Amino acid sequence: MRDVARCDWAGIDPLYVRYHDEEWGVPIHDDRRWFEFLVLEGAQAGLSWRTILGKREAYRKALRGFDPAKVARFGERDLDRLLSDSGLVRNRLKIGSMPINARAFLEVQREFGSFDAYVWPFVGGAPFVGHWTAQSEVPSSTAQSDTLSRDLKRRGFKFVGSTIVYALMQAGGLVNDHLTGCHRYRELLAPKRR
Repeated sequence: MRDVARCDWAGIDPLYVRYHDEEWGVPIHDDRRWFEFLVLEGAQAGLSWRTILGKREAYRKALRGFDPAKVARFGERDLDRLLSDSGLVRNRLKIGSMPINARAFLEVQREFGSFDAYVWPFVGGAPFVGHWTAQSEVPSSTAQSDTLSRDLKRRGFKFVGSTIVYALMQAGGLVNDHLTGCHRYRELLAPKRR
């Protein structure tokens, strides 16, 4: 599939290509997936996304399948275990944010019925479509990511600055930032509704 047009960042790394072609920008409506991307995007801060994709399975195992209810109950012993796990990004602040975010995530679910019901109104209920022809045109944050970031912070979430939140929005399909020449751009223009 090398001759298929893709966004520049996908390159030829099989892990990146698979993520680009199968996940990035695809609208999700599953709360466990939202929690997974919230964790992974927070872990990625200051690192390459390739590093995080390479550690994804270790995160899945360590965080009990990205179950926010289980992660919310993590205590000091669990945090020590995570900090000693070489499969994870062993940053104390990032590790410590995971149970905090899990508890905040559960609060959002209680208030809105699901995290999905909470997050989609920030883009009017349908993916925002960028019309970018070059990677340099794709923003690192937007007014919507600023607003969502502020609201997440107000609700007690950590590692949710506007740039991280915009990456979350891209990953979860709240925005379609595939370049217009990318094969996924048109495929995602008419996403299936829930």
